[in-house]
Amino acid sequence: MSAIHREEISDGADGQRITRAIEYLTENFELQPSLDEAAQVAGLSSLHFQRLFTRYVGISPKKFIQHLALKRTKESLARSASALDAAYVTGLSGPGRLHNLFVVHESLTLGEWKARGAGKDLAHGWHPSPFGDCLIVASERGVCGLAFELEEGRDATVENLFTSLGDARRKEDASLTKRYANLAFDGGELKVILRGTPFQLKVWEGLLRIPPGTVASYEGLARTLGRPTATRAVAGAIARNPVSWLVPCHRVLRGTGAITGYRWGPIKKRSMLAYEAAAQEEAAA
Repeated sequence: MSAIHREEISDGADGQRITRAIEYLTENFELQPSLDEAAQVAGLSSLHFQRLFTRYVGISPKKFIQHLALKRTKESLARSASALDAAYVTGLSGPGRLHNLFVVHESLTLGEWKARGAGKDLAHGWHPSPFGDCLIVASERGVCGLAFELEEGRDATVENLFTSLGDARRKEDASLTKRYANLAFDGGELKVILRGTPFQLKVWEGLLRIPPGTVASYEGLARTLGRPTATRAVAGAIARNPVSWLVPCHRVLRGTGAITGYRWGPIKKRSMLAYEAAAQEEAAA
């Protein structure tokens, strides 16, 4: 998540157009689509699209395409080791503020989650995001889950996400989860409640310490966690992260820089990385 306050991606026509454009550019960036081609997908004139895209994303469509390139990702991966080490030196143990002070997390073991009744009542709802509609699950204490729609559909996505949240009374109410959606993609302090095994929690806290605009390898993250021989176990824990985007599993790549191994698909992973890189470029300008 970025500290940059972009215009909110809403469920209005403009927000939907920009989401379509992000998906189109991410799918076709290797073909170097022209401004006119992207504007046509968004259903806008080239000039209007250029202005609207820049207002929502922070940089021009042309620069966004540059951030989608594998070369940029590999360069970032090569620089990540020192950045990740520095993040751990300055990082906080236990509950702490991360993501430029915008995410506060609380980690509970499975036993603590049950004993404290943390997941007793959970609301869920679907909301627009820069990467397509997302499902948010939350208790009165904070966000417990964030997912994107699976190919099997929304009902299957709900069931898939709730399998990681134990027994709970579910209430479908987008009005209750909307404020979390706004904070998740538009800035503002947001509390995340993590439920998992001690090892999973350690890995997810490790993800939270990867700075925005930075990527790490599975091997590098395992080393930083003090488990250099546990790369596969670290990858398994990352795959079970129930709070996508906010707990940034999309920032971990293979050592080659390949965009693979993401539950919601490589297109979303690549577009998230480019979106964050764009935010860092805008912040540095």
